[in-house]
Amino acid sequence: MKFPKDAPKQKVIKTLESLGFTIVRIGTHISMIRENPEGTKIPLTMPNHDTIKGSTLRVICRQSGIKRNDFLEKYQKV
Repeated sequence: MKFPKDAPKQKVIKTLESLGFTIVRIGTHISMIRENPEGTKIPLTMPNHDTIKGSTLRVICRQSGIKRNDFLEKYQKV
């Protein structure tokens, strides 16, 4: 499966929230964080645009350790 070309920002945020991330700050970028059970924190930053490019989603997932299939499964259900 491929990442969507231009994903709506709200759908991407809802997908990331379903993966355990919460919004920390919103400005020109959206900062999110996920706290893991062992106490570690995973930060995530994405541009605050109306749509998010597929290439940007790929980088976000790689940097925050989200598997492509995990993201796409949740994205389709949101």
